[in-house]
This record gives sequence, structure tokens and C-alpha cells, in this order.
Amino acid sequence: RGTMKSLRFLSAEAFVSNAEFARKSLDAVVHNLFPLLFKASYLLEQGEVIHDLVENWPLVDFNMGKLLGPTVDYQEDLSHRTCSVCLESCLTGLRDYVLNHSSPYMKRLKVVDLTGIKDVEVQFCECKKTMGRWARTQLLSKLCVELLVYLQQAQCNPGTFEISIDVLIDLFVTERNYDLVMHALLKKCHCPLKICCVAFRSDNLTLQKFFYIIKLTDPSLLRKLEIVHNVHLEMEHLEILFNSIHFPLLMSLTLPARTFNVQRFTATDEQMLTNIGEKMGEMTQLTELCLSFSILTGRIQKLLSPLKTPLKMLDVSNCSLNHADMAYLANSFHANHFESLDLSGHDIPELYPSTFFKLLSCSSSVLRSLTLEECNIQDTHVNMLILGLKTCQKLQEFKFVGNPMSSQALKHLFTFLCELPMLKNVEFPVPRDCYPIDITYPIDDASLCRFDHQKYESVADELNLILLQANREDVKASTPLFGSYDAAVQETNNELGAYLIKSFKETLEKFASSFNEMS
Repeated sequence: RGTMKSLRFLSAEAFVSNAEFARKSLDAVVHNLFPLLFKASYLLEQGEVIHDLVENWPLVDFNMGKLLGPTVDYQEDLSHRTCSVCLESCLTGLRDYVLNHSSPYMKRLKVVDLTGIKDVEVQFCECKKTMGRWARTQLLSKLCVELLVYLQQAQCNPGTFEISIDVLIDLFVTERNYDLVMHALLKKCHCPLKICCVAFRSDNLTLQKFFYIIKLTDPSLLRKLEIVHNVHLEMEHLEILFNSIHFPLLMSLTLPARTFNVQRFTATDEQMLTNIGEKMGEMTQLTELCLSFSILTGRIQKLLSPLKTPLKMLDVSNCSLNHADMAYLANSFHANHFESLDLSGHDIPELYPSTFFKLLSCSSSVLRSLTLEECNIQDTHVNMLILGLKTCQKLQEFKFVGNPMSSQALKHLFTFLCELPMLKNVEFPVPRDCYPIDITYPIDDASLCRFDHQKYESVADELNLILLQANREDVKASTPLFGSYDAAVQETNNELGAYLIKSFKETLEKFASSFNEMS
């Protein structure tokens, strides 16, 4: 990591380290030094200085990704630090920028871009308290509503109402913050801070509320739409969504599990699927698609062939694809463009080995991320896998948890993986020889942790030694038993758990009621 600091940056750190002095001296600071002071303040977690810098921001734009990213004065990227102290100071400073008594004509700020903030698993900020995407959505919405109330009640400078700042943000809405976000979006035209939703994620929300709030976000600006957990969107609802709302700039679409189920398709459903494919074809910017845990056997071509832009990311994990689906993917115009591919949950060696390797060969020049979890890749398949991966010289991430491979096969594979120059992250399975001899794959959740932990640790140490001896300390190798880190799930897991318990309770009550009626 490039952590060298220029003399300018060291001076900025010295300046902001005395918060009281820095805040008093801001009036004397030239405008082009504000970005430098902001990054220095963020690094040192000087919340009060951050607040005052934003409150008095003299420039036309405020882009968090650029301000915290690598700069000439300090190469370290701080955009993955979702420090609660810093981000709260930032957003309250933005509110106070509007209320600041300086002349509105002196206020030049027009665009605030919060989309460059990255939520990651390990935080380096000293306070250790993070503000994730959900909390940022909550706080910005709260500040917008409070700002409107204050402006209506107080005697403000008339020029304050002429302030208009677009705040670009990735919204994350659940049942718990729905009302607040909805009110902020409803009153958007009256508020000086105008929420501009660039990406939208929805979990734990009724369909009625989802349809209502998605229209309030101004879908014409939306670039990423994620409908993930506990939003019961099925194919007929998706058709209604695409027929009633246009997404001209949409680049990335994630649909919830079981959106499609071809096992119970009628002729009407087939036509519905065709219509959905055609609507997706009208989204000329669409390059990322996640359809995991839908049953799409034999229908991939119908869904994807209308697309006019090649996909760069495709997640069809656990979608029960057959040979025709894999053959379409390998021969489609998408194949040469896949940068990220997830084919987990398919028995690749048994069902379509040659077609898969053709697909891998086509995408090898651009492929950065490959996920093959629970694909029944065994020791006898490792040499062929290595042959397929040899050409994937840009691969940065390889995940293959849940495959029945021995510790010996893993060592052989790791020796090869050291040769991939761009590789940064590997997620590997617990070796088969660490489990009881009668274990069956795919392993159910109840048996997942029933392995010899001491033996696993010994194997993991050997694998890391292989990386170390090849001078590949830059590669992180791990075994996330229950799936990769998901910042959104981590942040809202209490709400998600409560929702699942409530759903389970309702199901039991319905069952008991039906049983009583039968009795």
C-alpha cells in the first residue's frame, strides 16, 4: 500500500490535529486546500473539524469517493472507512451548510456525491463504530425532514430556500426506515438537500411499499436496483414493475430468490417471461444481472437473448441450468465480456464440463471474479480446472467453497493459484478429509461445522505457507462457512432475523388453524 505522505499532507495533519485552532482558522484557509484538510481530518477522525469544513465548503462539488481516494499528497484510499464519527459529522455539516448565516450568494455547492463510500468487513478507524448504507440512508433522510421542519418554523433568510444541492446516494430501505425515507422523498422538491438515488436496495419490505417507494426515487436516474431478502417479488410482479416504470440508466439488477420457477410454467408464464426479456432488452445500459436461486432450466436464452448490451456480471447460482442453458452462455455474445461469473450450485463436471470450459476460455481475457461453490468439483477434476484457469490471467477472486476436495488436491491447486498475477482473494472449502467419512455433499447446515477443526487449521497453515513461499502474501485465503461477507445483511441482521421469526410464527399459526378446522 502506498502510504507515503507529502509535506503538504503532513502539514494538513498538524493543522487539523488541534481541532479548536483549526476551526477558528478556517476563514483564513484558501479554498483549494479544503479537500486536503478534509482527507487529513478524516484520517485522524477529527469529527468537529470535518463538520466545519463541510459547513463552510467553498467549492461547487463534494465527492466523497474522490476526496477520500488516492491523491497526490496521500495515496492511501480511505473510502472504505465508514467511520460513524466522520460520516455523521459530514452529514450534519451538510445540513448546517444550508442553515449557515453566511450569504446564500457565497454558497457555491451544487452536488454532493456519497456513492463512493465502500462498506467492507474490516474497519481501520479507531472508534470502531461504522455507519453502513442503511444508517447513512436513515440519517440523511432524518436530516432532510428535520431541515424542512426547521425552515418552515424559523425566520430564515429568504435566499436559503433558493439553495439546491443534489445529494447522490445509494439508498437502502427496509420496513424499519421506510416511513422516514418515504417522507424525505415525498418532500424532496421543497428541501434544499435533494436526495438523488443512484442505487436502491430493498430488504424486508411488502410489495405495496416497494412499488410505492421505487416510484418516489426517480427511476430515470437509477443505475443499480437490488431487491434481495424478504421482498416477495414473483414473475408477474416483475412484469408489472417493468411495464409501469422505465429504467433507462439501469446498469445492475438483482432479483430475489424464486422470482422465476419454470417447473410450474403455463403458456401464459412463457409469454410473461418473453415480455420480461424484451423489457430488459430496452435497458441498454444493463451489464450486471443476478438471478440466483430461481429455477430457470432451459430458459436462459429466452431471458437474455433480447439484451443489446453484453453482460459483464452474471450470477445464475442455484438456477438449475441444463446443457442448453450452458451452451447458450458459452456461444452468446456475452461470453467474451464476463468479468464476474457465478455458477454455484451446478454439477459442472457431471453435466457440462466441455461447455463450461468453452465459456471459461471465451471470458478468460477479462474474467476478474469466478465463483464455483458446491459444484461437485473433486480431486479428479483439479488438473482440468487448472488447465481452464491458466488463461485467466486477470482473475482477482476465486471462490469454490463447498466442493468435495481433499487437502492434497487443495495444495496442488494453491501451488497453481500462486501463478495468477492479479489474484487477491481465494475462498476454499474445508477439505473432505477433515469431515467424517460418511459425509455427503452438498453438506447440510447442521453438518457444516462437524469437521476436525485442528486438522483444518493445520491444512490452512500449509496453504498459507504455499502462498508465502511464492511471495504471494497479497493473496487472502479463507473459508467462510456460511457465505461471503455481506455488509447489508450484517447491518440489518437483527431486523432480518425478527422478520424470519415472525414469518415462521405466522406459518405455524396457519398450520394450527388448518389442523383445527380439519379436526
